[in-house]
Amino acid sequence: MPNQPELAPEGSVTSPAGFTAAAAHAGLKTGGALDVALLVSATPCAAAGVFTRNAVRAAPVLYDEDLLGERPGRIRAVAMNARVANACTGADGLKAAAAMAQAAEQAAGLPPRTALVLSTGVIGVPLPVEHVAQGLTSAARRLTAEGGSEAARAIMTTDTRPKHCAARIETPTGTITVGGIAKGAGMIHPNMATLLGVLTTDAELDAAALAPILRRVADRTFNAISVDGDTSTNDTVLLLANGASGVDPTRDPGLAQRFEAAVQLVARTLALAIVEDGEGATKLVEIQIRGAATEAAARDVGRAIARSALVKTALYGADPNWGRILAAAGAAGVPIAPDKIALDAEDDAGWLELARAGGTARPDLARARAIFQGKRVRLRVDLGLGRAEAVVWTCDLSPEYVRINADYTS
Repeated sequence: MPNQPELAPEGSVTSPAGFTAAAAHAGLKTGGALDVALLVSATPCAAAGVFTRNAVRAAPVLYDEDLLGERPGRIRAVAMNARVANACTGADGLKAAAAMAQAAEQAAGLPPRTALVLSTGVIGVPLPVEHVAQGLTSAARRLTAEGGSEAARAIMTTDTRPKHCAARIETPTGTITVGGIAKGAGMIHPNMATLLGVLTTDAELDAAALAPILRRVADRTFNAISVDGDTSTNDTVLLLANGASGVDPTRDPGLAQRFEAAVQLVARTLALAIVEDGEGATKLVEIQIRGAATEAAARDVGRAIARSALVKTALYGADPNWGRILAAAGAAGVPIAPDKIALDAEDDAGWLELARAGGTARPDLARARAIFQGKRVRLRVDLGLGRAEAVVWTCDLSPEYVRINADYTS
């Protein structure tokens, strides 16, 4: 029996038992591309969600928060659409979100108030409910246990590829599977959730057990990535458990840890796929923060570095401008001691010292430039203040990012 969860080949949100999905074209995207998806569980799910902390919150976020507060143990479906965010749409947007949920429930033959909704796309555009409803009706006729990857493709906006995976853990009484899909390439920055994501499992848990697991996992994965420093109006990550495996991981402390590790593996895989697919990105950058007083402080420092436009443009240009990294760390709003900070970058030969005691370590500049030219860059910052640590991931900032976002609505 493996001690750690393992990724399943070609896994998706429908890999756990009892989940089906399908997608359809509802006319929101051009060229007949998939733009509406429906995920359905054969039995009621315990559910939890984390949502954007942006003060401007989209109608689907408000709808889902209300529904989860009312029926956290009775969720049966998630309806999703791309291209139109249904954000900044006022009272009509709330009505549209409710109508979208009702259309999903009717199409799949589910009880009222059992479907959550996710929308992504352009802000400030009314949701074409009739088109979305027709798409959901079409998707409901094609629900299958192999439909998870199709659903992942349907929710893509500026993503260049679908994002889906699954992990399994073996237990003495059966197999538990965790699956997921996500979308995101721009407006990605940690703030409760940084994208649209749906995680599923056939483990047997109640909503009270799911919620803290999702919060912990989100903090270490979805809230540990940044593409451009902007937090969306629609950011949502959901976790649904339908109990189809008959295995309750909370009855054994060791199994509970392995289950959370499986959820974290799926979330981390999706989160890294988002950073790698960041709008215009050419590099994936891992920032390890060590020696912090608390994990929260370590993460705040990592986020400050990850969202710095100066750091990200230096990474694009393969410029080992280590001073920008230290300056960004100092702007994190976390108490630090500049004379204790150390900075390293890694290549195949090991770690190269860039800075020590807050000043230059006189590194080999040719080696430093070679490190920054790589497609994957690993940085390590030691604050010298404690034992806490965290990891944050980001990407570089290229001219292509500007091009994509300069004409996003046109």
